[in-house]
Amino acid sequence: PVNIDIPAFIAKVADEDMEGAYAVLSASSALPAVCGRVCPQENQCEGKCVRGIKTESVGIGRLERFVADYHNTHGHQGGAPVVPESNGHKVAVVGSGPAGLTCAGDLARKGYDVTVFEALHQVGGVLVYGIPEFRLPKAIVAKEVARLEHFGVKIMTDTVVGRTITVDELMDEMGFEAVFIGSGAGLPMFMHIPGENLCGVYSANEFLTRINLMKAYKDGSDTPIMPLAGKKVAVVGGGNVAMDAARCSKRLGADVYIVYRRGMEELPARHEEVEHAEEEGIIFKTLTNPVKINGNENGYVASMTCVEMELGEPDASGRRRPIEKVGSDFDLPVDCVIMSLGTTPNPLIKNTTPGLEVNRKGGIVVNEEGLTSHASVYAGGDAVTGAATVILAMGAGKLGAKSIDEQLSKK
Repeated sequence: PVNIDIPAFIAKVADEDMEGAYAVLSASSALPAVCGRVCPQENQCEGKCVRGIKTESVGIGRLERFVADYHNTHGHQGGAPVVPESNGHKVAVVGSGPAGLTCAGDLARKGYDVTVFEALHQVGGVLVYGIPEFRLPKAIVAKEVARLEHFGVKIMTDTVVGRTITVDELMDEMGFEAVFIGSGAGLPMFMHIPGENLCGVYSANEFLTRINLMKAYKDGSDTPIMPLAGKKVAVVGGGNVAMDAARCSKRLGADVYIVYRRGMEELPARHEEVEHAEEEGIIFKTLTNPVKINGNENGYVASMTCVEMELGEPDASGRRRPIEKVGSDFDLPVDCVIMSLGTTPNPLIKNTTPGLEVNRKGGIVVNEEGLTSHASVYAGGDAVTGAATVILAMGAGKLGAKSIDEQLSKK
C-alpha cells in the first residue's frame, strides 16, 4: 500500500548497508519500525514473494523491523535529515494515527507547514492506545513522531476536532488551506444482548486504551480497571484486537477465553497472533456465541450464557455462516467480558462538518484522490474504511498528501 521498493532495500541489507536500506524504506514509509512489527506481511509483501511458492517466503517484515531498529540505535551517521525550505502553504491533519502521521510526514518533506491535531494527550493514535507494549514498544512510536517533528510538523494534543474546534474553523479562522481527516474508527460495536451494561463488561477499545494509554493496571490509577488476578475473562471476537485484549488480560493474571462463533480456520486474526495467544495459555472456545451476560446481586458479571454453533454455507464475506445448535445453551463462569466486535468511525466530525458525506456505516465518503464532498477536505484510513490495518491507513495518508500537494501547488 505504500509502494516500498522491497528488492532494493533487501539488496542493501545483503550488502550490509543498513543505513542505505533504511533510506530506501523511509523514502516510502513514515513508520518502518512500526510496520515491521504489526503489519500483516503474510497477506501482502511476503504473500507475493516467489520463494513462498515452493518453500518459505523471505522474512520481509522481520528485515524491515531489523533495519529500522538498527537505524534507531546507530542512525544519523550521515548527519541529521535536511529540513526542506517552506513553500508557504498550511495544512491541518486531524488525528495522529498511522494515516495522519504519514500524511503529515509526506507533506512536511515537501515544505508544507503542517499541524497535527490529536484528541488524546499522547501522540500516535491506535499505535499507542490500541496496540500493547509487548507488540509495539511505545518508545518506537515516540522516535518515529520525533522524526516528523524534526521536519517541522507541529502537534497539538488534547484537541478534539468537532468539539474544541471544527473543520470549518480550521480553514476559515486559522488559515489552513487544506485538511486531512485521519481520525480513525474509535466507536466500539456491541452485540446488544442482555447484561452488556453490567460492571465488568468492556469494549476492547476501552479496555486497551485504559491499559496502554492510561496505565490503569497501576495502583492509584485515575482510570482503574477491575483487578483481574485470579479472575476469568471472556474476550468475544476473533480478530487481532481480540488477541491483544486476551494477551493483556493474561498478563494481568487472568484465565482467559477467546469466544468466537466460527472455527479456528475462520479466525480473522493473523496466524502469528493466534499462535502467540495459544502459547501463552489462552483457551479458544470456537463455534460458541454469547446470548446473555448474567450478573450477581452486586451488578457485576457472574457468567455468560452461550450457545454452540455449526458452520453452514459461505456468506457474503466468503466465510461459512455460523448456525445455532438448538438446545445447546450453557453457562460459562466469567468475571469480566471484553467485546471485540470491531469499531466504526466516531460521528463527531460528521455531525459538526456541514456537507461532509458519509456512508451507512459512518465512514467518510471520498473519491479516488481521497477528496471528500467538502472542498479542500481530504480523508483516509479507518475514518473512511472502518477498522483496517496500519499499512492500509498509511497508504491512504500517502494518497491524501499527494492529492493535497497537487491541489495546493497549483496556487
